[in-house]
Amino acid sequence: MDNNPALAAYVDSRRQLRLQWSAVFAGALTAAALSLILVSFGAAVGLGVSSSSPSWRDASAALALLSGLYLVLQALVSFGVGGYIAGRAQRVVSTAPADAIEHNDGLHGLTAWALGVIIGATALALVGLSAAHRPSDEHSRTTVSAEPLLSYELDRLYRSLRRPSNADINVVRAEAGRILLTSSGHSGVSNDDRSYLIQQVAAATGVPAADAEKRVDNAIWDARTAIMQSRRSSIILAFSVATALLFGAVAAWVAACSGGRHRDGAPLPVWMGGRPETAVPIV
Repeated sequence: MDNNPALAAYVDSRRQLRLQWSAVFAGALTAAALSLILVSFGAAVGLGVSSSSPSWRDASAALALLSGLYLVLQALVSFGVGGYIAGRAQRVVSTAPADAIEHNDGLHGLTAWALGVIIGATALALVGLSAAHRPSDEHSRTTVSAEPLLSYELDRLYRSLRRPSNADINVVRAEAGRILLTSSGHSGVSNDDRSYLIQQVAAATGVPAADAEKRVDNAIWDARTAIMQSRRSSIILAFSVATALLFGAVAAWVAACSGGRHRDGAPLPVWMGGRPETAVPIV
């Protein structure tokens, strides 16, 4: 094998086709930064299927679909740009076969995509941890179980004009929220919890028992509807994110191959938008 120069050159060229981490990191950081910008812009204009505001329940199916399509679009753009940079920024290996170079370029784009996803997930995890460890007062500790998902239902449940202004109902409000969360289960709110909640609302608001019972029944129904809508929005969001990441991987691979061809000065294939070669007629 050592006496075959062609085979030795081929093996040497294959050894040179390794991951160049500087190009991978450049593409991944660019993709992560661009994705953050596009997602922030989409959130600013209201393209979201999940929110802490009670108005999220008014979101239509068309808005959820549009938000999902925007997630896919921003993934195509951000990871496409990152993959292109990862492919274009590599050092040229002219002795390797063309198919091996193109495969290596695509591998760089896919690695940049994976690293960009890890960077984005790490940033989201750090934000979540900082919010979880934020110092909280007594009010937040007693209402975190059901709010902000059922904050509007709890407001209506304990609405009263005769309650003293200094009255603290945070404890009973949090307990009512935990009871309302069981409304989405198979058995729903039990009769004992319903009766207890009626007595609690009547004592806290001063309304008659009949009005308290009507409030509780409406709150149970509204809470079940809100929880089901929240679950549906979470499913749509998770599916949209997964689809966007999958399309982002494809875009990163294709764009990296395109960047490698631009780097080498080679023409793009037809499936990448290149011009088809015109056949020369034989005379």
